[in-house]
Amino acid sequence: MNYEATKTNSNKIKLLDQVRITLRTNHYSSKTEESYTSWIKQFILFNGKKHPLELGPEEIQKFINFLATEKHVSASTQNQALQGVLYLYKIF
Repeated sequence: MNYEATKTNSNKIKLLDQVRITLRTNHYSSKTEESYTSWIKQFILFNGKKHPLELGPEEIQKFINFLATEKHVSASTQNQALQGVLYLYKIF
């Protein structure tokens, strides 16, 4: 998938919808889909609604550190968030 969303009926497919389609195509569970899209959304919001292609490893690390230090989430939750964000970068 590339930065320019695939067009359907002259409308661009939204980023999170692209993620959902890819997860379903790859037979991920609905719970994984829900979790990954939630973490991706939180990552984007954390970074001021910038498109993920404008962000890199430094922003990912800052997000995970924020979850650990400010939100006090467990290591397994941090890992789940990281996997969700990394999945986004795998489909680009």
